[in-house]
Amino acid sequence: MSPESVMTLAQQAMEVTLMIAAPLLLSALVIGLVVSIFQAATQINEMTLSFIPKLIGMFIVLMISGSWMINTMVDFVQRLFGNIPWMIG
Repeated sequence: MSPESVMTLAQQAMEVTLMIAAPLLLSALVIGLVVSIFQAATQINEMTLSFIPKLIGMFIVLMISGSWMINTMVDFVQRLFGNIPWMIG
């Protein structure tokens, strides 16, 4: 395996990881921002208040995009396993 192929493989793995993690992270970011604006407007300084909405929001996003996430990961792993003979030789 050449260093270029290792770097290409690492780049593809990081791209797939970011694609899979992005919907969950973005939903947590948006929900956290909305809850923090609500807390600032009402002057409620409870740190645990944002946990439940984030958890519910991430669960909903996972239900909506979970099959896409699984398919993306399975496609990557199948391509990776299919390319093993060419990586070795």
